[in-house]
Amino acid sequence: MEKTDDLRLNVGLLRRKVPNLTSAARQVGLRPATVSNLCTGKIPVGRAEVRTLVALASLADCSLDDLIIRGEKMKMIETKIKTLDLFAPLAKGGTVGLVARPGMGQLVVLAELLYRFKKEEYKTILLMPEGEHPGLSDLVENVEIITNTLEDTYERMETIGGEQDIIFVADRTHVITGDIQELQEKLHEIGIHTVTTFLVDLTGEVVDEDLPYGPLETLWQFDADLAARHRFPAVNPLSSTSSVLEGAHLDQEHFTIQQRALKILRRYRELRSLVNVSGMERIPTSELQTYQIGERLEAYLTQPFYITEAFTRKSGEAVSLQDALNDVKEILNGTVDSKEVSELEFIGKL
Repeated sequence: MEKTDDLRLNVGLLRRKVPNLTSAARQVGLRPATVSNLCTGKIPVGRAEVRTLVALASLADCSLDDLIIRGEKMKMIETKIKTLDLFAPLAKGGTVGLVARPGMGQLVVLAELLYRFKKEEYKTILLMPEGEHPGLSDLVENVEIITNTLEDTYERMETIGGEQDIIFVADRTHVITGDIQELQEKLHEIGIHTVTTFLVDLTGEVVDEDLPYGPLETLWQFDADLAARHRFPAVNPLSSTSSVLEGAHLDQEHFTIQQRALKILRRYRELRSLVNVSGMERIPTSELQTYQIGERLEAYLTQPFYITEAFTRKSGEAVSLQDALNDVKEILNGTVDSKEVSELEFIGKL
């Protein structure tokens, strides 16, 4: 019998065949949120309703065999940024969408990633967005190739070929026009599958929309509360997700620690709301340790970046996934309860 956790949606196929997936999904009675969760793996394919999968196959004008990929392990690109690798890993060759309002630090995260990827010998390409945007200069400074048109972008990627991994950043305006889907289709036709695409919205409108980028392998949702409290990178572990997280692709230790951490963070946020209104004395004694562990874990998930060293006076830190998992396990087990929360803020590994 086939293992259902070995199944995942062919998100690339959906992107190419159904550019306007939000409206298309609604028209056939599917909830965009359900489709999004299936694409990122938040809902495993094995738990999806058959009618949902049939409707998606019909929209993409393909068979269920084409829509569902079996037994292929999705590779993760390790960014060495703790909160990203732990909670919403980057799917190699996939598409990641950043959902944030201006001022939440999304361009700083992107610029930091470009800086790191360039050092790892990825080819980095930015399709220059129109207009002036705060933080755009950070991207320009840390990217290797800048293009101004889709045609130019395609030619550059064709020249690089499939021999080198490419990191490609584009603004959402190119998603709305269907240009990104067309580019991905053309690359697919010539056998280039080595492009990992980052989609960003510089207006902040994506926050209010379902499936703003169409189907994604990875979704990074930025959080206003984390940004206001300077908990950077302000990516919300509870609402960010990735298809790499599906059971078949994720190491069991990673999965177990990640689920324990999410449970603590979820409860910590609820308790924090209570504290904000009524003070620490309102927390039940039985939940005090949960609150304190959540507080330390949230502090640990902050991280100093290389590109901000001049402003923060803190050296950038890269933390391997294994080190992050070991550290989070120690925090969850109460091993660092003697440390002050401030000692865990903006550090690398413990």
